[in-house]
Amino acid sequence: MDLSIVVNGMTFPNPFLLGSGPPGTNARVIAKSYEAGWGGAVAKTVSLESAKVVNVVPRYGKLRSKASGEVIGFENIELISDRPIDVWLDEFRQVKKEYPKHILIASIMEEFDKNRWQELTRMVQDTGVDAFELNFSCPHGMTERKMGSEMGEHPDLCEEVTGWVTEVSNIPVWAKMTPNITNIKEPSLAAVRGGAVGISAINTILSVIGVDLNTLRPMPTVEGHTVPGGYSSQAVRPIALRMVSQLALGLPQDVSISGIGGIECSHDAIEFLLLGSSTVQLCTGVMLHGVKMIDELKEGLEKFMVDKSFNSVQEVVGKSLGYFSTHMDLVQRMKQAKRHKAGEASRDNEWAQKDITEKTAELTSD
Repeated sequence: MDLSIVVNGMTFPNPFLLGSGPPGTNARVIAKSYEAGWGGAVAKTVSLESAKVVNVVPRYGKLRSKASGEVIGFENIELISDRPIDVWLDEFRQVKKEYPKHILIASIMEEFDKNRWQELTRMVQDTGVDAFELNFSCPHGMTERKMGSEMGEHPDLCEEVTGWVTEVSNIPVWAKMTPNITNIKEPSLAAVRGGAVGISAINTILSVIGVDLNTLRPMPTVEGHTVPGGYSSQAVRPIALRMVSQLALGLPQDVSISGIGGIECSHDAIEFLLLGSSTVQLCTGVMLHGVKMIDELKEGLEKFMVDKSFNSVQEVVGKSLGYFSTHMDLVQRMKQAKRHKAGEASRDNEWAQKDITEKTAELTSD
């Protein structure tokens, strides 16, 4: 079955992309992903001055299920690429020369300076990359330089900086948005006003993964200290799905969405497609399971499409959005279905008469 999809004029062989981060840290790993069958890759974020980027060790933390030990949450305090921009420019050219039909998206981030953003845009664009993703969302590190989420939290900055980039860009521009904000639609719409044709969401959620009860140090611990970092993996998926659905219902129809957050299998990815994502990005999932997970992603999507009689990936995109409503509408629908007594089971006396876990189970949708 054909799993390709055209997004902002770019043809992706399938909707599964490596997300910006360690899986796209250099040309070699990007090439491995193409060979494995991924639909595209967003390279690790680059800036003009790599000397200002110094990563620490350790920089990751895991949250495990108390029952099974499975990793359900993942935190990182990793910065953007610490490799010189000249090295990246050469590798962008190399990747596009060797894989001309594969989609390569460059993630870029700079200080609040028009000249710096436009210089970086021109330099990277000349390598032949297919699109830009503006990193308005890194939640930690470099914020003192007004980078990452320090821009994404302010709609006026999103609009202005996007405008700087689109003024000199001849290729599609996506903006990657932070979830660390009350209403993700506001900065996203601002980026669209600045010329973005796509929104990537979400980046990681600002977090503290835990505290070592022996040392009393928050984790991950670097020489006895730490900083809040970005939270990802399975636990963030419901939040990401909510924000993606809000964007799909609130953005102009011609603006694409690349869904990100806790995707580790085809089931997860399909949820994002159904809620309005044209493509999905995986970063932590690849770090934990490897690039070969693409096989299950493609097989699972193909089976789903066959089972549900979808002829193209585009037909899947946004198919579940029409089922969102308001609480008052849900009440009316219950009454119309002659289930007006269904809500009565939640009265206080019911909670008092039954065990709280039993009552919770009665009111839970599996």
